[in-house]
Amino acid sequence: MQTSFTVCIMSGASHQLALFLCGCYVVALGVHTTEPRVADHHEAEHYVAAVYEHQSILTPDPLAVMSRKQALQLMNQNLDIYEQQVMIAAQKGVQIIVFPEDGIHGFNFTRTSVYPFLDFMPSPRLVRWNPCLEPHRFNDTEVLQRLSCMAIKGDMFLVANLGTKQPCHSNDPGCPNDRRYQFNTNVVFSNNGTLVDRYRKHNLYFEAAFDTPLKVDHVIFDTPFAGKFGIFTCFDILFFDPAIRLLRDSEVKHVVYPTAWMNQLPLLAAIQIQRAFAIAFGINLLAANIHHSSLGMTGSGIHSPLKSFWHHDMEDSRGHLIIAQVAKNPLGLTGTENATDKMDPSHSKFLELLAGDPYCEKDAQEVHCDGATKGNMNAPPTFHSEMMYDNFTLVPVWGKEGYLRVCANGLCCYLLYQRPTLSNELYALGVFDGLHTVHGTYYVQACALVKCGGLGFDTCGQEITEATGRFEFHLWGNFSTSYIFPLLLTSGMTLETPDQFGWENDHSFLRKRGLSSGLVTAALYGRLYERD
Repeated sequence: MQTSFTVCIMSGASHQLALFLCGCYVVALGVHTTEPRVADHHEAEHYVAAVYEHQSILTPDPLAVMSRKQALQLMNQNLDIYEQQVMIAAQKGVQIIVFPEDGIHGFNFTRTSVYPFLDFMPSPRLVRWNPCLEPHRFNDTEVLQRLSCMAIKGDMFLVANLGTKQPCHSNDPGCPNDRRYQFNTNVVFSNNGTLVDRYRKHNLYFEAAFDTPLKVDHVIFDTPFAGKFGIFTCFDILFFDPAIRLLRDSEVKHVVYPTAWMNQLPLLAAIQIQRAFAIAFGINLLAANIHHSSLGMTGSGIHSPLKSFWHHDMEDSRGHLIIAQVAKNPLGLTGTENATDKMDPSHSKFLELLAGDPYCEKDAQEVHCDGATKGNMNAPPTFHSEMMYDNFTLVPVWGKEGYLRVCANGLCCYLLYQRPTLSNELYALGVFDGLHTVHGTYYVQACALVKCGGLGFDTCGQEITEATGRFEFHLWGNFSTSYIFPLLLTSGMTLETPDQFGWENDHSFLRKRGLSSGLVTAALYGRLYERD
């Protein structure tokens, strides 16, 4: 089975047409394919973007303290690869390229051992500076100089992540004892090499080497080819600041997103949350992940609400470049707008159930509502299982068709489904409404239809990537947050586009028919930021 792939998917189009319209390019080390050049009128509505999933060269011992010269020698090996990718991308007309978090210096440092890897970073909002053309203006800026020169050489905007340092004084109440701030920093260079802006990561993920900025950086930068871009890093995607606040600016249609993400199925694989974020906010997300499959780190993509180009590979050790044409004004996924155009029976049933008697019998199993569905005397049992380190309440999904409900705290999740054929697999509908406390603390409301790891109830929530079960379904819940992320993943780490995602009668819903392969996860992942 082929496990290395970069895929273009597009809603409502044939594979060939989708590839042509998307202008999908794929470049791996030593291998590249291109699609036919797209006409000029199409280019006027699109720009060409690239993200590079980088297999970084790491220091053998991140706890050992080395000299600045030794640190630069290691970082220059990674920068050499970056420069190769920039030149490949330049040949394809790329206008902006994104590199991953930690790609230049690595990870798992202490505050002391990371210090030789840090560049000095002046504030781009106070100082206009072109590091390539003015290399001697500031000391300890060798990495910034190389990145700036790459942007010039490739004639493209360049986004990269590096460690930076900023001296501070004892009269600064936030100043660390060693009299310097150390930040996990994204930088943006224009195609003429000017340092456009910087973003310092706010939501650190067990990164003892770095400080959290005293104030959140809300960074929006402008481009001549696609207007405004937002920027944030990795774990930030799960929090209100800066990610959600940035997108309150209606002119931000694009986000660049360096990340070093460890996949966690069934709900938070890298490509899952990337695509869900693009759909939820109707934006383009250019996501570059680090590639270390032994650590579960892979999954990059160029995502829009209606189509995605993605790469997920747990076997190949090489880096991977994705190049795609991206709409300047992305079209959002339809919510309820087309619901009444060609009403199929399942959607009519869904609307009928939503409009039904709100005082249904609450048995946390099968819903018993007069006029909605007949109660099943053999209602499936409720059980509990750990998923994503959280205690989910679940019911098994048995039979070729059905209507289920399961509740926890104030959240009730509903599933209306049909299955063309039954497979020898266990699926379950699960609900969680509570504070997640492992590997971060944040409040989650989730409704999830998942394939279990085996046939026992205790296997529901395990990490699996292969499935054969096909479903046509509506999944919905009475969420108390408007921030819902639709997750839809099928066998072989394949992303699917929902037919509909939106709100109906104060319920968030996800609808899908015609899956391309067996269902792994269909979920509505809600975040209640105010309860964190």
